[in-house]
Amino acid sequence: MDLNRLTRLSEYAWRIEPVDAMRAPVIIYADEALIRAMDEKVREQAANVARLPGIVGACYAMPDAHWGYGFPIGGVAAFDAERDGVVSAGGVGFDISCGVRTLYTGLKRDEVDPLKRELADALYATVPVGVGSRGRIRLDHRQMDEMLAGGAEWAVRQGYGHPRDLERIEERGRMAGAKPEAVSPQAKERQRAEMGTLGSGNHYLEVQEVSEIYAPAVAESFGLARGDVVVTIHCGSRGLGHQIGTDFLKRMQTAATQYGIALPDRELACAPIESPVGREYLGAMRAAINCALANRQIITHLAREVFAELLPKARLDLLYDVSHNTCKVEEHLIEGRKKRVYVHRKGATRAFGPDHPELPDVFRGVGQPVLIGGSMGTASYILAGSPAGEALSFASACHGAGRAMSRHQAARTWGGREVVDELAARGIIVRSPSWRGVAEEAPGAYKDVRAVVEAADRVGLARLVAKVSPMACIKG
Repeated sequence: MDLNRLTRLSEYAWRIEPVDAMRAPVIIYADEALIRAMDEKVREQAANVARLPGIVGACYAMPDAHWGYGFPIGGVAAFDAERDGVVSAGGVGFDISCGVRTLYTGLKRDEVDPLKRELADALYATVPVGVGSRGRIRLDHRQMDEMLAGGAEWAVRQGYGHPRDLERIEERGRMAGAKPEAVSPQAKERQRAEMGTLGSGNHYLEVQEVSEIYAPAVAESFGLARGDVVVTIHCGSRGLGHQIGTDFLKRMQTAATQYGIALPDRELACAPIESPVGREYLGAMRAAINCALANRQIITHLAREVFAELLPKARLDLLYDVSHNTCKVEEHLIEGRKKRVYVHRKGATRAFGPDHPELPDVFRGVGQPVLIGGSMGTASYILAGSPAGEALSFASACHGAGRAMSRHQAARTWGGREVVDELAARGIIVRSPSWRGVAEEAPGAYKDVRAVVEAADRVGLARLVAKVSPMACIKG
């Protein structure tokens, strides 16, 4: 990215002043190396978001930001319905509520290492992965609508987990306001056999070791200690979420014309929040959030079955579950007063600071766990929401490393077998149904996740708590 087109605010913050039809500035959080490496499209797309009606504050780009569909991935923007604000399917993304949950095992590395290969094989055999993967569950029409309305709460009622799990999931495992009737028959059909599946792309189930602690007091409150083994699941709403995005982008292109909204990019198709299309999208999107929460809950149940068989001492309690790719109604300080706004987070994580009323009591003193996935073969990180995050980014943080090259380019650069062998030499076991998929997700195809989380920590979006390093990765 051309630094001459930015105003430097600090070592980790950059500003694009409003020009032409921009209704708000753009703020990008990154160090100089990260921002130089960002595609120029990040600046262009963020500036386009700042042109949409009803935007408040600024359009924010996280340290892992890269080019996306309409909105940059790593983009955050809030809209006020009282100012003719809009909701945009492109501002949420296709994999609605793609997210991460981390589970304790109660075990140390030396207890898991002797069975690591068997554990990887059993997890791979139990949790379906890959394009078009099908699970053991088949939902009829009634069950589908109940799942879309109930989320992880529904999954627990079906026997997939424990009621205590819900205390450590955003929205307590169920997004209110879901409208299963707003989800198309095609979207439901795509999801009918996909519950409890990882899917493909950058989704994974990973066995990890807590390898570094940066904030001992916060780590202790999170229940983390060096040498602990945890399990992290990264996946979303599968085919259902993708179809909802596809369906409503078409409808929003028509709605934008109908309401006289000048789109700087057709991929930013949107509709007024209070319009029929806007309300229907929000209902369908919330149903997709529930689908993703239920999906991760079912996968958690499957992982627990595997551990119970191979490592019966493991307990697999939930640390936390966070979603990316959402639009949520939240109360934030806007121009000196609290207002309810619609916060789009695309490839960004909600990161509420200490004492936020929506957090479980266990996290009130330290802030929300923020789970940042690395690329396959690199470390991931656990952070905590910062008191400063509210003013910096509507309490949002980065969500991962962020791609540094396209999947096509990565597949031309590496071979899947080469990547698997290289990681095996480092003691990391990879199981995947696709050599090409592994090549597309090669560690070198992503930014330096350490630099990303350090930028988030230094600027105050979230505080570094712990580093977790991969032991075995089940890769879609």
